[in-house]
Amino acid sequence: MVAIINYGLGNLASIKNMFLKIGIQAEITNKKNEILNADKLLLPGVGHFAKGMENLKKSGLIPILEECVFEKKKNILGICLGMQLMTNRSEEGDCEGLGWIDANTLKFEFNDNKLKIPHMGWNNVKFKNNILQPESSQLSTPRFYFVHSYYVTCKNETNVLATCNYGNEFHCGIYKENIFGVQFHPEKSHKYGMNLLKAYNNLI
Repeated sequence: MVAIINYGLGNLASIKNMFLKIGIQAEITNKKNEILNADKLLLPGVGHFAKGMENLKKSGLIPILEECVFEKKKNILGICLGMQLMTNRSEEGDCEGLGWIDANTLKFEFNDNKLKIPHMGWNNVKFKNNILQPESSQLSTPRFYFVHSYYVTCKNETNVLATCNYGNEFHCGIYKENIFGVQFHPEKSHKYGMNLLKAYNNLI
């Protein structure tokens, strides 16, 4: 079972429905026992970074998540804001994050007025490895749906899972051991999102 962490932000129902569509049991929860007993975790998120951290702290879920991630070594996938919260710090609200991956969250800034913020819509994604890219999706360039004004940059290339280009290349997928994050929305990305979530569920 995949535990979709409910801390008050994120497309919770959409994510659960996508898991159910591909035959994977998933539950939306903020209950300690359900999180501790889950096979895998998913940290969603849509909205402001500082509000996300505030909600997580108020929920009391951070110690539980860190027990799962660092002691029990459960796999966790962050989506959009959920990924950004895994970084050290964000320019959005000048706020510290969870610090699980050595990276920072920065605001898009462009001199070219043709590039709008937020970055919204479909874009090609280049995976650096096959960890979350099953063979069936390697035959064509995977495309995912994005909605974001801030992006993540890793300090170490070893933590880069995938990249995307919007004005400049940025890190749209990050990972470290059992911690994974993607900036795009798999739950809105049709077959490519399904393939990624299946690959995540199949991780040992």
